[in-house]
Amino acid sequence: MKRYINKFYYVVLLVALAITGACSTDDLDPSLEQSKESENAILAVGDMEGLIKGAYNRMSAAGYYGRDYLVTNEVRTPNVFANGTSGRFTTEAAFAYLPNSVYMWDNAYSVIAIANILIGTDVSTLEGDQAYGEHIKGQAYAIRALAHYDLLLTYGQQYVGGDLGVPYVTEFKGGNDFPSRDSVDSNVENIMSDLETAFEMMNSDYFDTSKEFMSKYTAKALESRVALQFEMWEEARDAAKTVIDSGIYSIVPAEAYVSSFDDDGGTNSIFEIAQSTTDYPGSDRIDFIYRGSTYGDIEVIPEVMDLYDDGDVRADILGYEGEKLRNIGKYPNIGANIIVIRYEEVILNYAEALFQLGETAEALIWLNKIPEARNAELYSEVNVDNILMERRKEFVFEGLYYWDLLRYEMDVEKLSPLQNISETIPYGDYRLAFPIPLNEIDANSNITQNPGYGN
Repeated sequence: MKRYINKFYYVVLLVALAITGACSTDDLDPSLEQSKESENAILAVGDMEGLIKGAYNRMSAAGYYGRDYLVTNEVRTPNVFANGTSGRFTTEAAFAYLPNSVYMWDNAYSVIAIANILIGTDVSTLEGDQAYGEHIKGQAYAIRALAHYDLLLTYGQQYVGGDLGVPYVTEFKGGNDFPSRDSVDSNVENIMSDLETAFEMMNSDYFDTSKEFMSKYTAKALESRVALQFEMWEEARDAAKTVIDSGIYSIVPAEAYVSSFDDDGGTNSIFEIAQSTTDYPGSDRIDFIYRGSTYGDIEVIPEVMDLYDDGDVRADILGYEGEKLRNIGKYPNIGANIIVIRYEEVILNYAEALFQLGETAEALIWLNKIPEARNAELYSEVNVDNILMERRKEFVFEGLYYWDLLRYEMDVEKLSPLQNISETIPYGDYRLAFPIPLNEIDANSNITQNPGYGN
């Protein structure tokens, strides 16, 4: 895969500014003009810190967690639609994407490239706090796992009847320039292994209160997400329980729910992507697409308001701009961080895993912890429908509901005339997997395209 191997070299140039001494995620603006060979760039633990900042910075790109990844997942559900104001996301909302788009492929593999540089570093040879260096290396394992997981969900064939995942890249400048796609099962095994390694390597003494850097229990929170997605119920239960037992995080109470999305590093946040007025992507930012008259392409389908009980504070996230129902409260303004995973998800992961393992009474207790903290009606029983409904209400606009539908082999239903799809997309339809970017296919004959998009 010459193209993205070359992309790895390009990434070293992009993150060089971070190596030269950027001291926070707020001031990263990598420059192509400050090039270093990766083998010689890391001389001290401080250089590792610069590189890990570079990885987080790449995750914040508009083409990844800064906007596109979250919005694309959301706009393929009955929660929202693309109104065409600026033409953005109408293709994704209609499931009409083509192989000429790279979508989040390049950004994710760029993140992986940086992680692999750090993973391949011999910390014992570096100046500085080597224990902290090992902690950074643990973060790199978790970042590598998350990026591969996002790629697998997006491009893997697990929901379209195939068994191909994505290339799982574990070396910077590895010897295989033309890797083929690994299996879905192999991808999942590698992701879980990387998260286990991350948890073992990261040190609680370096807990980051800003939540802009992954901490030890971030790995377990992500592990609960991955395990849940692939029906590894015992692993999901145990990983979630580890986070719960840490005592570090808490469910945000009803009175603070709306403001929590503008409260960087809140008690319920486990990992979030740093944003600031310095490095926010201008008109490409996520709040610009959810509201406002300049773009404001993503509107909420009115029936979403009906999901919430009277008094449920989650309905306060919604609001009108004129006659348009909007996401007003999540991703509220310039500089508000973007939460990738929060404690409420871990709680619901735990409840669902308990239910699937037959522990229904305990599962109901944990399921009800979320509506109880939202001034919403409690559930009298626990079942798949109630679990998915609670997740939909809690995580609306956060890009999780689409994957919830697919993991339960559900169709993407046409429920509103406002949706961009002309008819229901049945489970197994080829459009549930994105096409591998055409330039990747052209550069590597070992890469197999997903069904429905040609060769």
